[in-house]
Amino acid sequence: MAQNSSPAAAPADRVIVQKRMFDAPRELVFEMWMDPRHIAQWWGPDGFTTTVQQMDVRPGGTWRFIMHGPDGTDYDNRVVYIEVTSPSRLVFNHGSDVDDDPNQFHVTVTFEERDGQTELTMISTFKTAEERNRVVEFGAIELGKQTLNHLAEYLATIQR
Repeated sequence: MAQNSSPAAAPADRVIVQKRMFDAPRELVFEMWMDPRHIAQWWGPDGFTTTVQQMDVRPGGTWRFIMHGPDGTDYDNRVVYIEVTSPSRLVFNHGSDVDDDPNQFHVTVTFEERDGQTELTMISTFKTAEERNRVVEFGAIELGKQTLNHLAEYLATIQR
């Protein structure tokens, strides 16, 4: 990554921030991101399903999955984990399942305990403002909200 494109120093025009409170303890919310049996139940926007092909959640590990769209289109995805700090933080690069994906973006997800609930913050950082704007126009913000809504719905079914 070029010196001026560090995710930590990214200007606002390259970033999408999504926050959500979950009525569940932080350890449980974090677990939903770690286990392929769980993540396949909630990952993706309305009408999508997810098939996990590989999930190795550790620094340098890879999560490969296919999102199946409601129109029958399959979307190959690859996540490469950079940091995994249980139960507080995940950092990864997310792109399509090709090497050197030019549209790959950087994601930091934090899990903060708030009186028995969990505040999740997901920060997606894009290489350029143009790329960020392209995914916003595609509907990324609403699709991200739908995905987090699915997580909340799934958490409500988990008995602990």
